[in-house]
Amino acid sequence: MKSRNLILIVVVAFVLLLGGCGCNGYNKMVNLDEDVKAKWANVQSDYQRRSDLIPNLVNTVKGAANFEQETLTKVVEARAKATSVNINAGDLTPEKMAQFQQAQGELSGALSRLLVTVEKYPELKANQNFQDLQKQLEGTENRIKVSRNDFNSAVQGYNTTVRRFPNNLFAGMFGFKVRDGFKADPGAERAPEVKF
Repeated sequence: MKSRNLILIVVVAFVLLLGGCGCNGYNKMVNLDEDVKAKWANVQSDYQRRSDLIPNLVNTVKGAANFEQETLTKVVEARAKATSVNINAGDLTPEKMAQFQQAQGELSGALSRLLVTVEKYPELKANQNFQDLQKQLEGTENRIKVSRNDFNSAVQGYNTTVRRFPNNLFAGMFGFKVRDGFKADPGAERAPEVKF
């Protein structure tokens, strides 16, 4: 009788301990998941800020005489494509992240070509509105970099927790999956070639 009670007490204690670990681990994973979602919202907000600056930049550049229309058209098209790719923070699949990153990369490339082309127009470079917009765009690019780094840090913390024992047991049961962060664009490991 005593050994039966002892076994029952051990089993109940084990179940309570396991349940306590499970609740604690689950709550931590929920907190980290929400942090990842918040950081993703910041990334999207900074990309939106860049997207909002582009029409003003394009309109200012349009005012310059004889400016290459094709360059402006490519910037506008890249902006439209980049703003059409939206990802829900709860559905950050590797495929969707790659699609989002590709669209934003195309916009970055179009903006770079625009700013290089602007170098040919001294009257445009002297335009105060253009200078202000260029500074805002540079600041926004820095914000995007910081937001992406913050997002990657949040994803790393989340992934570490989801993969650690015993959380990995509960993560699978409750649908917490490892997430992907931002990756460097293909070819980013090579320095760009500058020709004059």
